[in-house]
Amino acid sequence: MKKTDIHVHCAPARMELSFGNPMDPESHYVCGPAELLETMETHEIGQAILMSGGEAPDNGTFGLGAVNEDCRRISRSYPDRLAWMCNLDPVSPETVLERMEKYKAWGAVGVGEVTFNQWMDHAFLYELFGAAQKLGLPVICHMSPEPGIEYGVCDRAGLPLLEQTLQQFPDLKFLGHSQVFWMEISGDCPQTPPAARKGYGKGLVAPGGTLKRLFSTYPNLYGDLSAFSAYCAITRDSDYGLAFLERFQDQLLFATDMTNQCNVPPLGAFLDARAADGRLGSDAYEKICFGNARRLFGIGQEKGGF
Repeated sequence: MKKTDIHVHCAPARMELSFGNPMDPESHYVCGPAELLETMETHEIGQAILMSGGEAPDNGTFGLGAVNEDCRRISRSYPDRLAWMCNLDPVSPETVLERMEKYKAWGAVGVGEVTFNQWMDHAFLYELFGAAQKLGLPVICHMSPEPGIEYGVCDRAGLPLLEQTLQQFPDLKFLGHSQVFWMEISGDCPQTPPAARKGYGKGLVAPGGTLKRLFSTYPNLYGDLSAFSAYCAITRDSDYGLAFLERFQDQLLFATDMTNQCNVPPLGAFLDARAADGRLGSDAYEKICFGNARRLFGIGQEKGGF
């Protein structure tokens, strides 16, 4: 049964990067459309959503591979396989709604991934969240510990600004993503120094994790299960991770964050195995793998595959 992947990257043509998996010298690139589709097929992914880096190639945000025009063009070439999210450059807050309306009319199914490296309550971000709420577009944010540390929307330990955002925009579908978000599954999430929150948690999950409270309190919070940050959060303590998947099955969505065939986390295989051995219920498995994507983004089929 094929999955829907809500978070992938693709360039109009293969694009070399200055970074990648240090253990794999072949991983320093963003794939083009043909390789993306081949990799999706290898991993039993029926449909995927392309992330956008913004509106212009040199826009002050961190994007991997494609801007809005690229994503639109690629997805239109493969309408049965690819959808796309738009992104907005952090300029002219007064035009955010107008610009986002245009991209929705072009076919964007959400906004992401947002990487603007400022605190989450920044005026531009609040304009973006408000516009997305009004237009019914889900938002994926990559998160960072503070401005100046790599890239991503910033929040402090315990995610107080995320909670404030969920309260301020109760109808916004917010999808958390990256280490700073998924580290908070455990109550011992390191709080100092901030750079430590860009790592990956280890060992059993400690009680009192911020995510359990936030997911329980705010139905407008969703989890983007992409990258090794989410894979680690779910599998570092598999008993806890499986209980988390069951409890929040309506708020979690399968994804990979793949940029090429070298960096696809094995979460899909983990979910398949746990569904096969009965440790993950069929309802949770189907919602996470494709049902929730259909509900939030209107893509895929109710029973997966194409």
